[in-house]
Amino acid sequence: MKIIVTGSSSGIGKAVTERCLSLGHTVCGIDRLPATVCHSRYAHYTADIRNAASLPEIDGVGILFNNAGLQNSEDDIDNNLKGTINVTEKYIASPVLRSVLFNASASSVSGQEFPLYAASKAGIVGYMKNVAIRLAPRGVTVNALSLGGVKTALNEPVMRDPVCWERIMAVTPLKKWMTVEEVADWVVFLTLQNRSMSGQNLLIDNGEYGLNDTFVWP
Repeated sequence: MKIIVTGSSSGIGKAVTERCLSLGHTVCGIDRLPATVCHSRYAHYTADIRNAASLPEIDGVGILFNNAGLQNSEDDIDNNLKGTINVTEKYIASPVLRSVLFNASASSVSGQEFPLYAASKAGIVGYMKNVAIRLAPRGVTVNALSLGGVKTALNEPVMRDPVCWERIMAVTPLKKWMTVEEVADWVVFLTLQNRSMSGQNLLIDNGEYGLNDTFVWP
């Protein structure tokens, strides 16, 4: 299976890329940063998803994981929402497409975090449903993951702040954050195994947003 992963050079994207490669699949990574994965079945494309013209021509796409994203920047809408639309519209015409998965955010459900970020992620969920409707006649599953806290470099400002971390854990029922490996488990299930669920946004947050309304940031 040929899998496209955007934002493949770090964090969730890198973990998903490595997991898919370990399962014997071919991965095409798209990122503004240089490649950080070296494998015979990995092809890296340096591109900015905000610029549709920069996206590479890739044939035979079976799975698309829209993961690339920014947080709390002036480009959140252009990158997270418009860039994701650019990628999706370019590759969903693949005749062998099996699944599309979007990395949204718990903020798409709760409205917490930063204004442009929350709006961009909520927009992704709405767009996901539009794509799911359009691709359903072809038997393609389309879903979104709305993740709470994940242990990535992007979230180090709170993970390294003892006061913030204590406040977060106080309102997180399961008293943990996800690892990128846990996220990869969900991505594999929703894209490679799931054949019957489509148009759904899954909130996976250890209860932090689903059961509380507190957002903590330094």
